Amino acid sequence: MLLPSRLPRYPRLTWLAPFTLLAGCTGVPEGTQPVGDFQIDQYLGQWYEIARLDHGFEEGLECVTAEYTRRADGEIRVVNRGYDPAKGRWESAEGHASFAGDPNVGHLKVSFFGPFYAGYSVLALDESYQHALVAGPDRDYLWILSRDPTLDEPTYTALISQARQLEFPVDELVQVSQDPDDCPRADGPGQTRG
Repeated sequence: MLLPSRLPRYPRLTWLAPFTLLAGCTGVPEGTQPVGDFQIDQYLGQWYEIARLDHGFEEGLECVTAEYTRRADGEIRVVNRGYDPAKGRWESAEGHASFAGDPNVGHLKVSFFGPFYAGYSVLALDESYQHALVAGPDRDYLWILSRDPTLDEPTYTALISQARQLEFPVDELVQVSQDPDDCPRADGPGQTRG
C-alpha cells in the first residue's frame, strides 16, 4: 500500500507503490499469475497488513492498513497508513490504481507520483475476499493482507507456502503488529483506526 524519509517533500509511507519510481514497471513477477474472476467491488475496503518484505519506505512501521475506494472517475483511491512507534506518529500516503488490463484479473497498476505506475498483482485471494497475497512488479515486493487485524495460523502458513512455491524470499518476511496497544488512535479526519 513510502519513500525513504531523506527524500524531500514526499511522505515516507508511499508503500504499496514505492516502486513507482521504476516508471512503467506494471508487470507481474515472472512465473506468477494474478487471480482470475477478480471482483474489484468485493476487494474494496480496508485491509490490514499482516506481513511484508521490508523496505526503507515501510521500515519500522506497525499497524499498517490500505483502504481502497472507488473514485468518481472509476479509478480506485488508495490510502496507505502506518504508525511509526519510534517517532510516535501516523504516516499516510494517497494514490490511485486502475486495471493494468482485463478488469476480471487481479492485476492493477498503482501510482503515488503522477505518471509513474507500478504493478500490483493479487496472487492469491480466498472466495470471500478475507485474505490476500499481493506482489509488486518483482519478487522484492510481497504483502500478506487480511480484512481483520489478525490471520489464523493455518491460513498464514498456507499463504507463506504458496509464496515459497512462487520463489519469494519468505524467510525475509516481517510480521506487522496490529495489536491495539501498538496502534494508538490517530488524530484528525480519516486518521482513526477501523
